Amino acid sequence: MNKTAQIKKNHQFIKFRKLVIVSILIGFLSAFLGISLKKITEYYEEIFFHEVSVHPFFYIIFPVFGLSVIYFLRQYLFKKKENKGIKEVFESTQTKKNLPSYKIPSHFINGLLTVIFGGSTGIEVSTVVATATIGSVAHEKENVFRQYKTELICAGVAAGVTALFSSPIAGVLFAFEVISRKVTRAFVISNLIAVSIAFGLLTILKEEPLFAVSITTWHLKAIPYFILLGILAGMNSVYLTKCVLFIKSQFGKINKHYYKIIIGSAVLSVSLFFFPQLYGEGYHAIKGIFGTSNQLPLTITLALSFIAILILKPIVTSITLASGGDGGVFAPSLFIGAFLGLLLASVLNTFFHVNVIPVNFMIIGMAAVLSASIHAPFTAIFLVCGLTNDYTLFFPILAVCLISKYTAKAIYPYTVYSYSPSLVK
Repeated sequence: MNKTAQIKKNHQFIKFRKLVIVSILIGFLSAFLGISLKKITEYYEEIFFHEVSVHPFFYIIFPVFGLSVIYFLRQYLFKKKENKGIKEVFESTQTKKNLPSYKIPSHFINGLLTVIFGGSTGIEVSTVVATATIGSVAHEKENVFRQYKTELICAGVAAGVTALFSSPIAGVLFAFEVISRKVTRAFVISNLIAVSIAFGLLTILKEEPLFAVSITTWHLKAIPYFILLGILAGMNSVYLTKCVLFIKSQFGKINKHYYKIIIGSAVLSVSLFFFPQLYGEGYHAIKGIFGTSNQLPLTITLALSFIAILILKPIVTSITLASGGDGGVFAPSLFIGAFLGLLLASVLNTFFHVNVIPVNFMIIGMAAVLSASIHAPFTAIFLVCGLTNDYTLFFPILAVCLISKYTAKAIYPYTVYSYSPSLVK
């Protein structure tokens, strides 16, 4: 081997070694951030939700207080800049623009405040942007990482998603399907290392699945109803997407931000008072209906309540985001899918006596609405299976996620991430 070839080989080895080291650091920091945000949010959301249950006047105080604090933090601490969510990550991977480091505390704090004070969204997008920023900051530290910008951002995102949903496969798939959309050798190395570190940290901390659900089996006779669920999930996801885009555009016409806060908190307060299930991420409501789904007799009142929740959830989520809250459509999609699945199963069992399993429809519905909302079916499959730590429903989830995605794309080709006003002109 000549001297030039040897130097080139040594240089490649040094680059590889540095990529491995930085991927380990990104994986640990991103996972630590994701787990911390999840734990703190769960802790305080439970306390505050208990308070509003005991003292309903907090339904008025919490939303306006939370949105106001977020506004003042953005004005005086975080450089008066709005958070654009995952679109910021797209902009960074597609241009020379980097994610500034202040976005790590900004999204962490604002995501936390939004959810614990009743904002009807989740911490997932806040986590994704914050962990993407960790990758972006890491890529700036050494010249050798300049060419790996997208890969390192994706490593942070993959580790963050892994930390939230206990699914390394979902983390890598989300980074690929939603952020990168291409695979390089550096992508594979950095992302596999990052999610391995994240999953190792979860194992050490003995993190339990978010939903403790017993799934026994599924039946071939349910396939036609699964197909129906996929179509309904696609339609609901389009409704969610259009609500977010429309309400954000309408709020964008309001010049005074305190008007947005007043309007947003007023709608939130009224909605939460009548439907406490809409408070925060809504995971408490999903756990509640998981526990009672098999014993829940469907009455007209209950059916109307479920329909009202399915109609209201996209509206209050959109208003939360439009009035300054930090979050996205991950948790709302899971929430909508769970209630949609239970409603469909209850209608089928009560009026058509087909004897389907409600829990199965809830889980498949969660994956289907998420798949259609972000156009990432494989992410949705492994994410929901990770949430329940059960792969019994893998094949029906796969089929229904594909049906829901292509139903949604046929109706409306954009997601909240991919939509741009210039695309529809």
